[in-house]
Amino acid sequence: MQSQALNTQPNLSRPDDLYEALIDMHRDLDEDQSHAANAQLILLLANHIGSQEVLLAAMEAAREGVIATAA
Repeated sequence: MQSQALNTQPNLSRPDDLYEALIDMHRDLDEDQSHAANAQLILLLANHIGSQEVLLAAMEAAREGVIATAA
């Protein structure tokens, strides 16, 4: 299996449309349902990506981003 690196460069042709779709996905959900929808989305995308190396890099980057924001 060929090693893959996490792509953190802008890579979406219509990022605003995707953001709007994410907002719509959460519309009319309570907090628990919203968290569950996020978890299901993460697991579906993780399965689609299929590379544990890339997923671990993404988790690390996401955590670092949250910590940096809080500092």
